[in-house]
Amino acid sequence: MRTIFIDRTLSQQPENFLMKHILLLGAGQSASTLIEYLLNLLDTKGWKLSIGDVDEALAQEKGKGKARGLAFNVTDQGQLTNEVKNADLVISMLPARFHMLVANECLKQSKHLVTASYVNDEMRALHVEAEQKGLVFLNECGLDPGIDHMSAMKVIDKIRGEGNELIGFESFTGGLLALESEADNPWKYKFTWNPRNVVLAGQGVVKFIQEGTYKFIPYHRLFRRTEIVHIPKYGEFEGYANRDSLKYLDVYNLRGIRTLYRGTFRRPGYSKAWNVFVQLGATDDTYKMEGVETMTHRGFINSFLSYNPHDSVELKLAHYLNLEMEGEIMYKLKWLGVFSNELVGLKEGTPAQILETILRKKWTLNKEDRDMIVMWHKFTYLDKANENKETEIHSTLVTMGEDRVHTAMSKSVGLPLGIAARLILEDKIQSRGVLIPIIKELYEPIMEELETYGFDFNESCVFD
Repeated sequence: MRTIFIDRTLSQQPENFLMKHILLLGAGQSASTLIEYLLNLLDTKGWKLSIGDVDEALAQEKGKGKARGLAFNVTDQGQLTNEVKNADLVISMLPARFHMLVANECLKQSKHLVTASYVNDEMRALHVEAEQKGLVFLNECGLDPGIDHMSAMKVIDKIRGEGNELIGFESFTGGLLALESEADNPWKYKFTWNPRNVVLAGQGVVKFIQEGTYKFIPYHRLFRRTEIVHIPKYGEFEGYANRDSLKYLDVYNLRGIRTLYRGTFRRPGYSKAWNVFVQLGATDDTYKMEGVETMTHRGFINSFLSYNPHDSVELKLAHYLNLEMEGEIMYKLKWLGVFSNELVGLKEGTPAQILETILRKKWTLNKEDRDMIVMWHKFTYLDKANENKETEIHSTLVTMGEDRVHTAMSKSVGLPLGIAARLILEDKIQSRGVLIPIIKELYEPIMEELETYGFDFNESCVFD
């Protein structure tokens, strides 16, 4: 069934409550649920909404006649200035590289800002001035980062509030296919979020702490180092480490913790097959390839293999990476069509861009597909009231999509953003500056409202 949004605020707004104007930048697939939430605010509060996107028709379609839809170019400084001027709060769903253009304009014009993207050093540098101007620049308020922060801090604060010592924190999140949509897909995966981010996932050096020891995994070894987590009713998931778990030592105030590990969920077998592309160099985004306009899928794979006039591309790949010709990994690759003579369909591109284009042909959600979000935290602590007994809390969230428009990913990213925007405009958030939702005045009301939309974490205790 389609999600229906209703006004869940308990109190009526006073008659003199000023009409607020929200500017949303970006109307892509992941913004669908957010837009519906915001449209509901127009009905219940009389607020205004403008939706800007490079695709004007899409912006107008998503606005459903209730919101103003416009063609928007974030690099057009004049347009950016005018649109921000008319808004009270800006939500940026643009690619992360454009957030600073929006943030600087919001700072200049004293407008609140909300994004789902990670805080970088440039954004962090705006904190003092934003705080002085009484502005909220809330970032990392989507799914991951976002719901992961809020759900984790809720449990961490509870553990510490009871006087216990947290000694381990592990967290995994995955955007996956619902069980019924996995059936004929050997990867059990399709794109539910930015495909480019999937292709480039894990690049750099992975850092985490395991039992008091700092661990580092270089990119070319990452997809060989996985662990299996079983979640009742949903089966087994394969987790690989995210890039830098160490930055959460300070974000969550975890200095001295024995284990700190954050990762991504896929279904078992995904990582070994994906590692083929990593080892070939097919995920490299640092240079443009030649001859792309006439390149086939098969030619793309062959370009990374040695020359041999007698062996097939399949045989050369199998020999190069020690794969079984009739094994599971080769089957996954054949299913993707990477050995076909179909043209890639680009005029130019990096290896990563070409691979993304090939993958989109099989990994784009079909009309009948549903997606699934799985988030799992493990907290390990010493129970001070029980002779320092080592205890674990497993906290699990599984959220299902409705269709390829109202996806679990869209709901998980969009609803926290929408709720946060409402709270800010209702003056219910007192903190100011560059923030992420790890403080109680943010995570408590957002998580409380998310529960009314089915975002209910299942917690269980495990004793040593």
